[in-house]
Amino acid sequence: MPKHQSAGASGSTLLGIEERRARTGGGSTAVDRWLTRKILTESGDPPLVIELWDGTRFEPAHASGAAPEPVARVEIRDRRTLYGLLVNTDVAFGDAVSADRIRIHGDLVTFLETIYRSTDDAVPRDSWKRRFKAWLNRPRRNTRAGSQSNIHHHYDLGNDFYRLWLDEEMVYTCAYYPHENATLEEAQRAKMDHVCRKLELRPGQWAVEAGCGWGSLAIHMGREYGVHVRAFNISHEQILYARERAAALGLEGQVEFVEADYRTVEGEYDVFVSVGMLEHVGVDNYRTLGEVAARSLKPDGRGLIHSIGRNAPAPNNPWIERRIFPGSYPPSLAEMSTIFEPQELSVLDVENLRLHYARTCRAWLDRFDAAVDRVEAMYDSDFVRAWRLYLSGSVAAFTTGSLQLFQVVFAPGTSNAVPMTREHMYPRN
Repeated sequence: MPKHQSAGASGSTLLGIEERRARTGGGSTAVDRWLTRKILTESGDPPLVIELWDGTRFEPAHASGAAPEPVARVEIRDRRTLYGLLVNTDVAFGDAVSADRIRIHGDLVTFLETIYRSTDDAVPRDSWKRRFKAWLNRPRRNTRAGSQSNIHHHYDLGNDFYRLWLDEEMVYTCAYYPHENATLEEAQRAKMDHVCRKLELRPGQWAVEAGCGWGSLAIHMGREYGVHVRAFNISHEQILYARERAAALGLEGQVEFVEADYRTVEGEYDVFVSVGMLEHVGVDNYRTLGEVAARSLKPDGRGLIHSIGRNAPAPNNPWIERRIFPGSYPPSLAEMSTIFEPQELSVLDVENLRLHYARTCRAWLDRFDAAVDRVEAMYDSDFVRAWRLYLSGSVAAFTTGSLQLFQVVFAPGTSNAVPMTREHMYPRN
């Protein structure tokens, strides 16, 4: 199951129940109730209350004694929605929440954390159900044409939308919280410095960035570290924004934004960096990405790839892959190794920033909720529910360990111009 938030109280009076029965075509049947219990059992019997359209409730149970306190109440508002959950649970659940055919009463993130933990415990990783589900929900391919379409679906929603809930630099990747009280703005700047220190940037170097978002890192490298940057992206909206911002800061001659696929990168550079793009590359294209990185780096160059990942290979949440991030896939470290090994690129450092991303997503969710009236005016209520579900589920995925965030630093295998310590990764007072 994916993500969402309460949309209001359900009718608990007899009149409310009769109204719902009339709307949905009658009360629940024995088959409806059996199917609901089966869905609960196959989800690991999480501590939830399930309420059907006619007011029938299913309370949490516990074989060894007192039932656990429910964390939320799930209102299934019609029979069609219940039956849809049996076919492809993740996609049907997300679609039903978006369409207000399922309502979650309670804290949405807590509900999703409970579901993720319960389902993981209930369904073995090597079961036929997981394998069938992975086949049924296989991601779209990231050919050049496919990548263009996939990126357009998510990133070209409009800069005004993202500006409502991202930080002032428009950074849409994991932040780095250097202390407990850091704001999102401080944490995003700290993340960019963290990346730049790992790459040991120096004035006059040349860097190439594959997948540059709204240009924040490229501009930061140029403005704060004196580096010349060529940054590639296939989102037209983002490239236009990045070029305008670079021009306003007087960095046109130092930071160049190229509207093209990463596979078109040419030339040699001191640094190759990619932050938040690997999730959209597709495992089938990792070898190609490695070839691009290897041919782009000078013999003593250095690279960094920052990506959402997993502890073991597993498909992305199918609702997110279909409705929010088409073509997306978070890899395991073993899968990422196919970028480096065929090109004899040496991995120098791996860091996991999972809890930093949980906090980042929470900050985005809070800002999204604060701007929800403006978001709904721009789109509609279904869009609001879908994106709240996506952001809430992202928080839950990182807090439960379903997702990780890897930063991998690498260099040509023959290079001896590599640091002997990690001193360069930490700011000097």
